[in-house]
Amino acid sequence: MDLQHWLGRAADAIQDWADTFGPYQQHPSLHVDDGQFASVFAEFTGRLKDNYPFFHPHYGGQMLKPPHPAAVVGYLTAMLINPNNHALDGGPATAVMEREVVAQLATMFGYDTHLGHLTTSGTIANLEALFVARELHPGRGIAHSADAHYTHGRMCHVLGLTSHPVRTDSQGRMDLDALEDVLRTGQVGTVVLTTGTTGLGAVDPVHDVLPLAERYGVRIHVDAAYGGFFTLLAGAGSPEGLPPEPWRAIARADSVVVDPHKHGLQPYGCGAVLFRDPEVGRFYLHDSPYTYFTSTELHLGEISLECSRAGASAAALWLTLQLLPPTLDGLGQILAAGRRAALKWADLIEASDVLELYQPPQLDIVTYFPAVAPATLTGIDAASARVLADGMTSSDPIYLSTLKAGHEGFTA
Repeated sequence: MDLQHWLGRAADAIQDWADTFGPYQQHPSLHVDDGQFASVFAEFTGRLKDNYPFFHPHYGGQMLKPPHPAAVVGYLTAMLINPNNHALDGGPATAVMEREVVAQLATMFGYDTHLGHLTTSGTIANLEALFVARELHPGRGIAHSADAHYTHGRMCHVLGLTSHPVRTDSQGRMDLDALEDVLRTGQVGTVVLTTGTTGLGAVDPVHDVLPLAERYGVRIHVDAAYGGFFTLLAGAGSPEGLPPEPWRAIARADSVVVDPHKHGLQPYGCGAVLFRDPEVGRFYLHDSPYTYFTSTELHLGEISLECSRAGASAAALWLTLQLLPPTLDGLGQILAAGRRAALKWADLIEASDVLELYQPPQLDIVTYFPAVAPATLTGIDAASARVLADGMTSSDPIYLSTLKAGHEGFTA
């Protein structure tokens, strides 16, 4: 895909649209001398060189995925208009696109009915899910895995909820016995399950927790911000396929969050929250007398805690999913390739004399540590720091990251 060509086409298309509104005189602030701009732009692009090569295969440091070229074109094209998806008055076209992509995500998770929207991040998406949880079970707290994203503890504090971290097993998954101990107290209204922790990629047993939730009358929220798109590989009859049970069970969860700006190949600023019961929209009721005036249809801002949001995010995701739909044969093939690479890497590490596999990858995160003698945590920590530093300063660099793990993880 020729990115420069399509960005040029984007500028032409938007200019053609703008010209239909007739000529006008631009404000002098928009008249910038090319020579003056060239000087500032040179400094700007020079500063941008102080970045890691997130786009390159040598970058394995975080869960970053370079945006798909279609997403880049879609985002930048829409930004030339700068729509605001808070209200139909601010982004009529991109609001429709948002509804369409959210419906695709709901179908991907098996929801027959849904209420949802895009957000600026998984953090905000999870905040909204916990906000609804608080409204449905006032005075009751939130249980989540001790290895869940720190978002949940922070947002419980923001919402005035009690956070109940639940210990994990040797694979980083929520321990069911420990969860039931917490549920017996009657102090929990919602259990957060993570399908793909950001440290290990661990997948909580959603299918096993659902019966417990029913027994104790609690809601289930699934934080699939990182791992959600891996549901496309559930039950796939291939080496990279995943056990279907936890992924199929998401269809029975009360809410789910996913970040298209991770495995959905989108630029940053694109999360999503979906509720299985559309009736929870009543908790968002508010009025904005200067905003919702061009349509009696539901405005996305009426079911969101956020106000202004970039319609460009919806445009980018819509254009991408037209090419790579959230199906096994579409976006699933991208997920499969990443998981195959992780499994291969894990095999190579197991055969290595200098590295030890920490645990087999549950999704596409590979964890390992240097083999040192004697095998002490202090020695492993020092060797890991050297690998991290030397990798980035090598003539043929590779960019990794480190994960803090307690001694229990090494003795389990």
